[in-house]
Amino acid sequence: MQTRLACSCFVIVSLLAPVAAHAADADSDRKHPAAYMEDSLITAKIKTKLAAEKVSSLGHIKVDTDNKGAVTLSGSVDSQALADKAVAIARGTEGVTAVTSTIKVMKEK
Repeated sequence: MQTRLACSCFVIVSLLAPVAAHAADADSDRKHPAAYMEDSLITAKIKTKLAAEKVSSLGHIKVDTDNKGAVTLSGSVDSQALADKAVAIARGTEGVTAVTSTIKVMKEK
């Protein structure tokens, strides 16, 4: 009887361990929902400003904001001037503490 109970407990714990590990790992840099919302707000502001420029390649830039206001820009644009403009827009956005750009220039005119 004890062996059967021990085996059952072992199987249950073995099956639940990956679930617990995954749950603890998800968005560990987001301590509070308000922090996640602030990051999303910064990302939305930058994307709105990029779209307002009405340059199609600026709309293809991906924006990611971490929990400390650091922004990473990625994607591709048609010229270095557009890449620089995207960085300037991100830097000028309220709440941004740092900007990292991995934007690629696809064709220089």
